[in-house]
Amino acid sequence: MLPGNSPNKNLGKEKFHKSQHFDYSHGVQFLVGTNKPGIGGELLLGQKPKPRLLSAGGSNAPSWLAFDKQVLCFDAHFQEAVCQKREETYRVRTCKIYFFLEDDTIQVVEPEIRNSGISQGTLIRRQRIALPPPKDDQYYTSHHFNLNQEVVLFSRSFKITNCDPFTLNFLRKQGMRINPPASAPDDPYSSLRKEMEANMKPLRPYERLDTLKQFLDNDRNVLRFFCYWDDSDSTFGVPHELTLHYFLADDTIEIREVFSRNSGRDVVPKFLNRSKLPKRAPVASRQPGQVTDRTVLNVFGPTGNKGRYLLDNLKIGSTGEEFYKDCDLTLGAVINVWGRNVVVCDCDNFTKEYYRSKYGLEDFSPVDYRPGPSTRVPRQVPPYNGFGSEEDSLCSCKGLVLKAPKKDFRKLMEKDRQGLVSNVLRFVGKMISDIPSDKERMFIISYFLCDDTISVYERTRRNLGVIGGKFLERGRVKRPGQELFKSAMSEYFKAQELYLGATLCLNSQEFQLVSADEFTMSYMEQNSDEFPRANVGAILSKLKSVSEDKQKEMKQLVALSDPGSSGVIPYEPFRRLLEGADCQLSDHEIMTLGRSYSVPEQREADLGLMLSLAQERLKKSHFESFSDMAKVFLYEDRDRTGRLPTKKSRTICKAFKIPLADNLLVALFEMFQNEAEELDYNTFLSKINWWENPLPPVLPEDVMKFDVDQNGEAVGSALKSINYSTLLEDAFGKQE
Repeated sequence: MLPGNSPNKNLGKEKFHKSQHFDYSHGVQFLVGTNKPGIGGELLLGQKPKPRLLSAGGSNAPSWLAFDKQVLCFDAHFQEAVCQKREETYRVRTCKIYFFLEDDTIQVVEPEIRNSGISQGTLIRRQRIALPPPKDDQYYTSHHFNLNQEVVLFSRSFKITNCDPFTLNFLRKQGMRINPPASAPDDPYSSLRKEMEANMKPLRPYERLDTLKQFLDNDRNVLRFFCYWDDSDSTFGVPHELTLHYFLADDTIEIREVFSRNSGRDVVPKFLNRSKLPKRAPVASRQPGQVTDRTVLNVFGPTGNKGRYLLDNLKIGSTGEEFYKDCDLTLGAVINVWGRNVVVCDCDNFTKEYYRSKYGLEDFSPVDYRPGPSTRVPRQVPPYNGFGSEEDSLCSCKGLVLKAPKKDFRKLMEKDRQGLVSNVLRFVGKMISDIPSDKERMFIISYFLCDDTISVYERTRRNLGVIGGKFLERGRVKRPGQELFKSAMSEYFKAQELYLGATLCLNSQEFQLVSADEFTMSYMEQNSDEFPRANVGAILSKLKSVSEDKQKEMKQLVALSDPGSSGVIPYEPFRRLLEGADCQLSDHEIMTLGRSYSVPEQREADLGLMLSLAQERLKKSHFESFSDMAKVFLYEDRDRTGRLPTKKSRTICKAFKIPLADNLLVALFEMFQNEAEELDYNTFLSKINWWENPLPPVLPEDVMKFDVDQNGEAVGSALKSINYSTLLEDAFGKQE
């Protein structure tokens, strides 16, 4: 260090506070001490660092945080002189000294002793206590306490005899040498009082009947047993199932009978009211006062309130009666319920756990008391008489109160129409008849999956001489060949029986299913586990069973139908090829294979044809609300862009009940919408307005492209080309 230069001690220093000499503890002002550090906590000249208590883990946390809720507990006693009393000259009083480590405060508490005649409790409230003179400027710390030594607190000497394990461990960690513990001397007068109380014997012993503890410990704890009483020997007697409840609070028993449905017996509230059950019942009736809780040994003196009596401590004149306890109720035991032999057969889990913990029982094998299943006589149902439906007639035979037949509500909710999903299987059928005009009639057969009903609608065809419309009302159709008046329920057509090529007999008229719409084919293919004829894997397994000669013949026929070896043939040769195979495939299975291996074709829609068809539908329905629709479109178009989202536009059209099929309406929307799926509603309304912008009529052969049935559902289009190479590879393996 150069001469004239000295280091600045304040460089890097952050604390410049002044230590205070006064503080508050529990709302009491007191002097902390003069031995306080200077500015910033630095020691002054001549000061020595105050010994610090070691906190847990050696951390630098303050004492009020490191020793929060940590208290040293010492056992101590002091001797107090007693004046002007012959029985005792001094008294030894034991107490507890608590030293709180967080703020070095001390509290002295004397435990209360019964009938001591002294005000006991807190002798010294919690506070810091100064050392005796001449060190009264300092306060007690944990280093001033040790076993087998005296401490002076407010001029009273306390002899420390022992401490708790936490205190002993803490003082050892502070480096203190702990003295051996000492014992507190006995108080002579207290010892004399104890001997006097031990020698005192009551002249009239009083028998204490304490049932409160049993009630408090076992209240609402009930043991439940399942019992059996066989009363078959008596007249009109039957076996009885009973439930026995044992109340642990007062050792009482209650029995209830279990009544089965249609037992023919009156339902009574209880088989046995809650009471103590004697073991030797029935017993002779006793006089009032003969059975009491306490027995009297002798009565002398005048009768009445001034008479005296002695209780019979030995219970010589008592008339004891045994009652059933919890130890008597074991599985398989027979108890006497007022002359009825009841067998204890089983119990619940709480009862098993109670006996397992109290008596150490482990075997709780139940006693089989229920009779075996009786042979029920089959109920004879009268045959159907022809009035109403069969289900309704059957419900009238099941009870006196007539109830409507229950429907499968869950199936109705799952298979009912949901948005655009109709859950209706639609097939095109032809009538099987010898009349030439009937062979040309076309029918739409709809099967409703929600309730297994069938409806038939006949298409109107020109110059056929038959008025079209509803042919069969919607309802369940019975299978043919069943007896009408019989007891068993009739069988109805299921959805699995409807497929392409199937023959249905609907009310004595046979129909053959020749086609189906797109939803029907897709639904059956998606649920192939319910419809095996739409399962592609099962169909391919049938093709694999074809003999090798037949496979070669099929490959040759396919090669003739495809001279260019393109791997694709038309659907009609493909269908004839599978019909000629020996695998017995139905028309529906052939159609499923064709749909699975078909070549998708991109077909451009004819906008003029769709608009003409739409105007024709609107004209026939006398729809003229175009101006009102334009106002609603304009109202929804807040930004006046002339476009609205397709979803909102479709909602507006459905609100006006526009008579256009869903497939036709969606196709028109695709023609007048942009990439963001926003519809140009002005152009759309202008094009379909048959009153202002009429279009030429549509030819009948063009209508078939967008033909719809009576509910507005489109009929599926025919297949064009089949990729037979992939089919043969999947069925017969890859050819080399």
